Amino acid sequence: MDLDQIRNQIDQVDRQIVELFQKRMELAGEVAANKRETGKAIYDHQREVEKLERLGTLANSEFNRRSIEELFLQIMSISRRYQYHILGDRDNCLDAEYTKIDELEITPETRVVYQGVEGAFSEQAMLDFFGPNVIHSHVGQFEDVLDALESGKAEYGVLPIENSSAGFVSGVFHLLQEHDATIVGGISLEVSQALLGVRGASISDIRTVYSHPQALMQTKTFLEQHGWKQISMANTAVSAKKIQEDHDKTQAAVASVRAAQLYDLEVLQPSINTQKNNRTKFVVISNKKVYTKDADMISISFSLPHESGSLYNILGHFIFNGLNMTSIESEPLRDRQWEYRFFITFEGNLSASSVRNAITGIRSESSDFKLLGNYRAKRAENE
Repeated sequence: MDLDQIRNQIDQVDRQIVELFQKRMELAGEVAANKRETGKAIYDHQREVEKLERLGTLANSEFNRRSIEELFLQIMSISRRYQYHILGDRDNCLDAEYTKIDELEITPETRVVYQGVEGAFSEQAMLDFFGPNVIHSHVGQFEDVLDALESGKAEYGVLPIENSSAGFVSGVFHLLQEHDATIVGGISLEVSQALLGVRGASISDIRTVYSHPQALMQTKTFLEQHGWKQISMANTAVSAKKIQEDHDKTQAAVASVRAAQLYDLEVLQPSINTQKNNRTKFVVISNKKVYTKDADMISISFSLPHESGSLYNILGHFIFNGLNMTSIESEPLRDRQWEYRFFITFEGNLSASSVRNAITGIRSESSDFKLLGNYRAKRAENE
């Protein structure tokens, strides 16, 4: 048999597969209708495992067995997504938990808290998002921001979440998972790090540099060229305040030019970022489960078992519903070896059916699911 004949037979087989696949999807629709009436869950993990094992026994080789299991794993995943599409958010979980509003309530009496001290980039992000006419205060640690919201001391909090050159800010997503807070806004701020010293100091005097771990990472090339000792601090502005108080010419801080002005320090070298287009994303959090009508970003978290294809199947919900995923982060679960919690941000609004279908599927097929927030991210107005 020549190549053209073989290809013709493959085409015939493929047409048959398409016909059978469409028939299978019709039956999946009937299953969805039945589950709507009975209230049964769409995802039945144990049944799928047993079915894959049975199908695998029909194969005539080990290679085909594994291939058939992989093929039907995808077919069953597609079938579930089709059923989620038919049923939608039948339990109205999103409407019961989250309220859509026109815009965030911000008045001169609004209380906002950020981590750090005056001169920190978090303060600048807070001012760029809320403006100067709110009651703002600062705390020492990221978790203190969450505590201030939960205790009612503030209506909003501001936290850094990701830097364009240093990656995700360690621990922030974990805090959002553990605390009852919702992301309701975001802002992207250009971050230009400078090397600061006390008055009269020069670069040749420096032996030790202090800053937040993210800032040290963002300026790694410049700092390592000089071979200085690097010490992590809670915040860039806290580092500036420390060297001002110590008044030691051998100490320097990586912080903003504004911090130099606030703490009467010398700018020894401006803009020492490894990447010149250095930006940090900040999130605005609230203790109210709301989202604005123009919200365009959604962050979620969930955990998955240590099984082949588990993450692949979850990501399929974004593809099937035409949603653009913008970031993914993971952390190991402390009490479950080789299992992970994932944090994913994607574009969309909770009022869209495609978003609701994807969330319904992910919620059903994962553990510890949490919708961290639906919000609109903006750039700082002064850029």
